[in-house]
Amino acid sequence: MRTLIIIAIGLILAIALMRLVPAPHRTWAAGLFTLAWLAACAWNLRVGLSHGYTLAEELPIHAALFGIPALVAWGLWWWARRG
Repeated sequence: MRTLIIIAIGLILAIALMRLVPAPHRTWAAGLFTLAWLAACAWNLRVGLSHGYTLAEELPIHAALFGIPALVAWGLWWWARRG
């Protein structure tokens, strides 16, 4: 459940950022979101490792935690550029 909540937070942030930022600055915003989301996921990974989970257990989950919102942010950037 926690994983779904974190992914949902990332999706909400990515969508809000891409809608609120003016079109000329969306590339910069998507890159900044990606870096900030990577930092948040790294912190979450550190918390999981400190609670006794192994890297092998955490890595697939964190690939989804980071990848889904980051792909949505860049997908929205690409979609907005096309049209």
